[in-house]
Amino acid sequence: MTRSLRPLFQRLGLMCPCKQTGEGRVARVHSSQKENPRDSQHASLYIHWPYCLKRCSYCNFNKYIPRSVDNKVMTECLQQETQTLLQLSRVSQISSVFFGGGTPSLAQASTIAAVLETVSAHTRLCDHAEVTLEVNPASAGRTALPDFLSAGVNRFSVGVQSLNDASLRVLGRDHDPVQALQTLAEARTLCPGRVSVDVMFGIPGQSVASWESELEEVLRVCDDHVSLYQLTLERGTHLYKQVQLGEVRMPADDVTASMYRSARKILEQAGFLQYEVSNFARQNAVSTHNLGYWRAQPYIGVGPGAHGRFVPRALGVAHREARTQTLEPDVWIKEVQQHGHATRRRIQLNHLSLLEEVLVMGLRMTEGISHQHWAAFSPETDLHQVLGASADVQDLQQRGILILDDRGLRCSWEGLAFLDSILPVLLLELDTFFHTHRPEDGQREQ
Repeated sequence: MTRSLRPLFQRLGLMCPCKQTGEGRVARVHSSQKENPRDSQHASLYIHWPYCLKRCSYCNFNKYIPRSVDNKVMTECLQQETQTLLQLSRVSQISSVFFGGGTPSLAQASTIAAVLETVSAHTRLCDHAEVTLEVNPASAGRTALPDFLSAGVNRFSVGVQSLNDASLRVLGRDHDPVQALQTLAEARTLCPGRVSVDVMFGIPGQSVASWESELEEVLRVCDDHVSLYQLTLERGTHLYKQVQLGEVRMPADDVTASMYRSARKILEQAGFLQYEVSNFARQNAVSTHNLGYWRAQPYIGVGPGAHGRFVPRALGVAHREARTQTLEPDVWIKEVQQHGHATRRRIQLNHLSLLEEVLVMGLRMTEGISHQHWAAFSPETDLHQVLGASADVQDLQQRGILILDDRGLRCSWEGLAFLDSILPVLLLELDTFFHTHRPEDGQREQ
């Protein structure tokens, strides 16, 4: 599933960065509809730490293996860009902060504290704001967890990926299962109920049975949030070359589909409710930061290669922009030092582009897109008008994988597994509607 979704996310410039009863149950995550997400004065903040100790075999993210890192300069630049973009956005409040990478657990805790202090100095950091740090479960990351907690982090996302030695070697990870278990135990002690575990399936050599066994082992040690990711084969990676040379074989699509289905059932039996394609929580331990992405709320991206979606009100701009920061850390540092920020690309989103993002991101959630949420972005045209008359959409409904009713638009439990094939159909219908019924709005800036 995720293997096919990635090109769609890349085309739209999105980060890939995320009901009913029956065979499977899914969570409905409630939120206030009082604030218009399109014109919100609130935003979330993503901070990108681009450095790693080594590159995993499957990874093509924007990360670098430096000989050394000037932590003082990096901290100052992260602070400066945070300040500049906050001032450009004029947001009144930051609702969540996410330190991702790269390997942000390699950063110094003082860097995390400095960035959070900058946020508090230039806008309001929401009371009880979720502050998440991605953690590599190697020994260096584990020993620094108490310092990160003291710096202001209150949620850890631990990249376990696998508890199988052979799988970790295939993935090129720099930790072993013992280190992963030790890191999880430490994180849960420090932040009980606020630790997420990343687990990967579709790894070469993995069978449905071995995956189920591994997931059961994860559930014996995890906290209240689990993220499942299908291994994606990316061009230019070491794993891609190995597969092309026939040195390793990826599991067949029907096998990975079975892995996904069985994982959903196992997690449900363990008390986890699915609230997004890849994310499961119990005790309502959802990631509020990621919910902001999926609900198309504004977010500010800071750091090399970071993405953002916000209105730069200080420039006199009234509509949301898609922003991308300079990729290379050395160049990014120079640009921040010269200009206060290193925004490499700015694209003002027109009405159609914004609705495409609402559709793509919203359907990742099991709650889908409510009519009220859609109306916040498209007050003149509702979901029934855009999609209701489509023969293809009606066919998806008759097949029981898509639901369009008085609540809004969402995938069924079975349909969520086919999201990669549903979204192109809906995007085509959306595009056709705007260019047939509202050609002037298809080009209008919003």
